Amino acid sequence: MIAQLTLVCLFLPFVAALAAPVLTRHLGHRAAWLLCLAPALSFLFFTGFLPEVSAGEVVTGGYAWAPSFNLSFSWFLDGLSLTFALLITGIGTLIVLYAGGYMKGHPQQGRFFSFILLFMGAMLGLVVSDSFLMLFVYWELTSITSFLLIGFDHQRAAARRAALQALVITGGGGLLLLAGLIFLWNVSGVTQLSLLVHFGEGVRESPFYLATLLLILGGCFTKSAQFPFHAWLPNAMEAPTPVSAYLHSATMVKAGVYLLMRLNPVLGGTPAWEILLPFAGGITLIAGTFLGLRQSDLKLMLAYTTMASLGLLVMLTGFDTPHAVTAAVLYLVAHSLFKGALFMVAGIIDHEAGTRDVTRLGGLAKAMPVTFAAALLAALSMGGLPLFFGFLAKEEIYYALAGGNPRALLFCGVAILGNALMFALAFAVGLKPFVGRPVETPKPAHEGPLLLWLGPVALAALGLLAGLFSPVAHRFISSPMASAVQGEPVTVTISTVPHLGVPLLLSLLTVALGLLVYTQIDRLRGLMQQMVEAIGPGPDRGFDAALAGLVRLSVRITRLIQPGRLDLYMTATFLILAATLLVPPFVYGEWPAVPAMPAGVPIHEWAFVAIALLGLVAVLRAQNRLTAIVSLGIQGFAVAVIFLLFGAPDLSFTQFMVETLSVVILALAITRLSLTPSDRRPLGQMLMDGTIAVACGLGFTLLLLKTTEGVFDARLTEFFNAYSKVIAHGANVVNVIIVDFRGTDTLGEIAVVMVTGLAILAVIRIRAGGPQRPADNDPDAAEPQAGERS
Repeated sequence: MIAQLTLVCLFLPFVAALAAPVLTRHLGHRAAWLLCLAPALSFLFFTGFLPEVSAGEVVTGGYAWAPSFNLSFSWFLDGLSLTFALLITGIGTLIVLYAGGYMKGHPQQGRFFSFILLFMGAMLGLVVSDSFLMLFVYWELTSITSFLLIGFDHQRAAARRAALQALVITGGGGLLLLAGLIFLWNVSGVTQLSLLVHFGEGVRESPFYLATLLLILGGCFTKSAQFPFHAWLPNAMEAPTPVSAYLHSATMVKAGVYLLMRLNPVLGGTPAWEILLPFAGGITLIAGTFLGLRQSDLKLMLAYTTMASLGLLVMLTGFDTPHAVTAAVLYLVAHSLFKGALFMVAGIIDHEAGTRDVTRLGGLAKAMPVTFAAALLAALSMGGLPLFFGFLAKEEIYYALAGGNPRALLFCGVAILGNALMFALAFAVGLKPFVGRPVETPKPAHEGPLLLWLGPVALAALGLLAGLFSPVAHRFISSPMASAVQGEPVTVTISTVPHLGVPLLLSLLTVALGLLVYTQIDRLRGLMQQMVEAIGPGPDRGFDAALAGLVRLSVRITRLIQPGRLDLYMTATFLILAATLLVPPFVYGEWPAVPAMPAGVPIHEWAFVAIALLGLVAVLRAQNRLTAIVSLGIQGFAVAVIFLLFGAPDLSFTQFMVETLSVVILALAITRLSLTPSDRRPLGQMLMDGTIAVACGLGFTLLLLKTTEGVFDARLTEFFNAYSKVIAHGANVVNVIIVDFRGTDTLGEIAVVMVTGLAILAVIRIRAGGPQRPADNDPDAAEPQAGERS
């Protein structure tokens, strides 16, 4: 029963996606109240596993798909996957409601609901997947659905470019991940994550470990926007704000972090892991915060802090200290809550005030008191101040990194600088637009409706409640999640009561530095802009250059190997065929024995062989193509008679029909197309073509002679003789083979013949004066009607 309910909950978002356009057509934005039931029910279902998982148990299930390949559709719920499932469905419920208010009146709101629910289902399937194949399918589905969401406003070039960039970068990373999973499969021999955790030592000692690690990191780093693969993340802000809030808080950008945490017991604990992850994460943390400082758009400021936060999570996941994993777990949950709330706040400000430019905002607290309260609570959690869950995460980060050795001190300094800049950016988004003198905005600012502020208020309040009741949060969320990432039982005990010591001093230093940056943020914005311009083009411009270079390269390769000349294609094809047939015998010396001339061959059989040879001579000496086609039929008919003489009447009849139809169709095509009447190739070309033709014929002859030297295997003959009448109820074995045993193959051949005939008919009609495309310079050419443009 549990397995069936789990399967239903995994597919509920997809079912809701199908129903979304119909419900929206009839209910408008109020359809959000019905559509949110799909993630809400899934959230309630997964909540029921909390007591079981918090007790250290693991929930698995699924269905065998291809047992012979050890492939299954299976799921795996432990502290890590369950926490992600709760974040995805819980925040997803609020996002659907928020989208109902934010997209109210949009003509494509139903389509948007479908896309966001498909995205939700893909991400949910990803985090609970147990089998490698299921994981990869959902991984790529998140890339596809995010492409649809980012490019939702497809009439704008910026949205289309951002969607394409996200798809190319994350899709390319997905191919690397696929290769990495194949390596893991071959090294460990298992295809399920729940079993893989028991093969960590063998994977780490494998000679393919480094290749596996680099491929897995390629997939994770592109998905979670690690430097220099981060360009797609800020550009994804072209999507509507509900997408940004969901994508940055609980879904796609954390998919890479999730997989790194999942594979930590398998791939972690090696020098390569502990070098690559901390350094890549640290660089991403600093780059994200510095790039965020130069932004004035609220969403872009939050986007770059998301990039920085992902870098911090990757850095902590790869850092080999007892509390680093705990710090990563706490920060991931805290980030999901405050970042989702702040993105929704940015959307409310844009929706109700008409702008997201922080330099054009101020004094909104009186006009938007509920939104201000949610923004302030979320900013306090993001700033890591006491009583909030973000404070627990920051304290644990410093407790994990304040180790005393030079490496720990280096990354501790990176964390202090990054957290201080994120502190400043948090209050630049959550406080600055609401305080100070009121500023005239493009729209008269006012509080948004319930659907808009319900989500940010709930998430911001959860960030406070999780901090106040941290023992409960640790029991059901933090400790099981940290245990799953660490691969052994971990108990999280940190509370909101500040403890005197180095972590608290570092927190105070972070707050002081953050306040300093916040007060000077307007001046620093200009300085950062000048610095970025001085550095020059970055990865974003590099993506455009790489894509343009790829297009130019593909054009040149296409022009080289596909110049548009059929004779070159035919020459290359038969040249490769001749080499394939003749080179192996030369290399391996596998020549057939010289066959003895048959004795007592009847004269009429030699006569038909002679007719076939005469037909060949007639083809070569034909003065026009029509004569050549008719002469070619002579050979076909002669071969058909030889089949008949050797006891294959069915094959002979087929050959007669094929030759007759071929001659008729080709003759019809030649006469209607009015091609060149004779072959005017130069002598050198004719000699080369003749040599290739002879080589192909010789190769097939040698192949057939070598094949017939072997012992005849009669198993297929016996099978067809025994079962043709029993199974297919046909006495003619040949017919049964063609129609029944090879029925699909025969259907395919018929389809090929039909398509070829249609193509010939179309060419004949065009050459005979059928519909013509107007010339580009024809002033009388009609303008294409709506729906006719390509």
